[in-house]
Amino acid sequence: MQCIVNRRAQFSASHRYWLPELSEAENIEKFGACSKFPGHGHNYVLFISMAGELDEYGMVLNLSDVKHVIRQEVTSQLDFSYLNDVWSEFQQTLPTTENIARVIWQRLAPHLPLVRVQLFEHPELWTDYMGNGMESYLTVSTHFSAAHRLASNQLSDEKNFEIYGKCARPHGHGHNYHLEVTVKGEIDPRTGMIVDLGALNQVIEDYVVEPFDHTFLNKDIPFFAEVVPTAENIALHISNLLRSPIQELGSQLYKVKLIESPNNSCEIYCTQSEASSANNTSVEPVLARL
Repeated sequence: MQCIVNRRAQFSASHRYWLPELSEAENIEKFGACSKFPGHGHNYVLFISMAGELDEYGMVLNLSDVKHVIRQEVTSQLDFSYLNDVWSEFQQTLPTTENIARVIWQRLAPHLPLVRVQLFEHPELWTDYMGNGMESYLTVSTHFSAAHRLASNQLSDEKNFEIYGKCARPHGHGHNYHLEVTVKGEIDPRTGMIVDLGALNQVIEDYVVEPFDHTFLNKDIPFFAEVVPTAENIALHISNLLRSPIQELGSQLYKVKLIESPNNSCEIYCTQSEASSANNTSVEPVLARL
């Protein structure tokens, strides 16, 4: 039976985003505060996912052996290091979160049956790399607080209460929404980025957080005047708002995850339609409710 197992590791390291072929002003414009000398540090958290068949002992791999390989090939070399200097790969391509995960894959692939390397730079920024050349996924998370009422204008109060229960009460209720936005793209061979992170954060702020935060969605967001603001509809609307601006940044919106509460969340996957052509970049949203 095929099974995926995961191993967690961590290391602390510093890095700097700086290209010597650019002037100081150009580096500051491109990388912002990340260009400051002598750099800055993070407590990185690493998850290594591996696949295989269960053996007679009920294991895919001996995790003690896995732990040793990760320590020998990765964490013992990166922990308390200056990443720009520690591995030769970071001389050519900057040690961004995306590129660190890619190079870790390259270091571990000869030893482990990898299916994914996931690296958290901090709890609100992480990357997923699956071994597909320079392709990578970058996720940023944020939050907003808003109220809503789940009720359709086309239904009676009795029917709305039958469908939505307490959520149909006339004065609504609120949530502290947690939002995760995942983009997909090719790692730039020099900057190590799949997207300008500052620009991505600004797009999310401008199109979602600022207009949604501290609102009553039914009344303050025109889209929800006629559309019931369920978590699913909110996530779908957010994906529609973000798709084009993210594409203009040179990346592709891959997933929007909206966590309404610790018990309820949903995901919208924006997959490229098979019918798309070079002149038609429409995407088909796919919803998963967790």
